[in-house]
Amino acid sequence: MDDTTKHNATTDPLEQDDAQQKSSLTELSRIVGGLAHEIKNPLSTINLNLKLLAEDIDRHDDDEHHRWARRLVRVQNETDRVRAILDDFLRYAGQFEAHLTRVNLCDVVGELYDFFQPQAEASRVVLRISTPETPIFCELDPKLFKQALLNLLLNATQAMSNGGDLVIKVAASDVEITLEVIDTGPGIAPETLQTIFQPYVSTKPDGSGLGLPTAQRILRAHGGSIRIQSELGKGTRFILTLPPGEK
Repeated sequence: MDDTTKHNATTDPLEQDDAQQKSSLTELSRIVGGLAHEIKNPLSTINLNLKLLAEDIDRHDDDEHHRWARRLVRVQNETDRVRAILDDFLRYAGQFEAHLTRVNLCDVVGELYDFFQPQAEASRVVLRISTPETPIFCELDPKLFKQALLNLLLNATQAMSNGGDLVIKVAASDVEITLEVIDTGPGIAPETLQTIFQPYVSTKPDGSGLGLPTAQRILRAHGGSIRIQSELGKGTRFILTLPPGEK
């Protein structure tokens, strides 16, 4: 047996174990994703019937039917919340691959800025972007990357319940590309920072806790990373890094 054969004989079991583990995780993700879809289907039927029931109740103008209507609204809100949780879970647990294409990151950020600006204004948040005049080219899946960035913008806006400032800052060097999302919100406690990227950890009472883990998965799929800096009473800064694009 030559050296090459010996090498393959010793490494093949490890490669097989790794392949089996990936296959098991893929299958588990498929099963859980299917379960989530199966839960969403009857939820749609429930919501439709609740809507029809609400229309019937609205035909009556007395105290008892008003009381029923208020209870019905609470049930509708809870079913909407469950559906939103399932949607967040499917985005997080889904198997996705980044289909990379050469783009100007400044253009991608500018498009998301235009899209998110009305929501920021409605929340009394002043949204600004800081990008260099020269293009910053990199390999991105624009749709996935916008999803990650949108998660951060939504988190920041919701944290600033009384309004504030929100800045998206883009810069590049020979080593890496950086994108910062900076807010003037209440900040995050140090003990929470240690677990902020874990699934179902949220600083909001009604948060799913999947937005940041999803953003982290998307950055890793791009060969990048995401980290956080925060100080109570002063705000939070998310720092996204991407590999530099070829010049």
